[in-house]
Amino acid sequence: MVAVYAAGLLLGGLFLINGIFSYQGKYIEPVFWPTFWYQLKLLPLIFAANLMIGFGIQNGYRALGNLTITLLMSKCLEMLVCVVIGYIFLKEIPTWKTFLGLAVIAGGFLITRWK
Repeated sequence: MVAVYAAGLLLGGLFLINGIFSYQGKYIEPVFWPTFWYQLKLLPLIFAANLMIGFGIQNGYRALGNLTITLLMSKCLEMLVCVVIGYIFLKEIPTWKTFLGLAVIAGGFLITRWK
């Protein structure tokens, strides 16, 4: 059950933080003051996302007992979140190269799990 909490917290935090920065990249002018005010307004959400990611990794470590594997799984989740956020904000359709890259990451994860 702790692993489910970890995955949920990681997904929530990663979607939140990637969504904030994707929105900024698409809709906020790349000038200092508009970016500054946007970041200042969203500071509570960024704080919440950091807490969710931190507790997700902490609970994942408690569930798996291995920090390296926990961080690898969080990176895999982050790659999937990036693909989804890219589609939502920029309508980028993943190509076969994207899926090949994700497969390489998943394969590397499996290789690290072999004993």
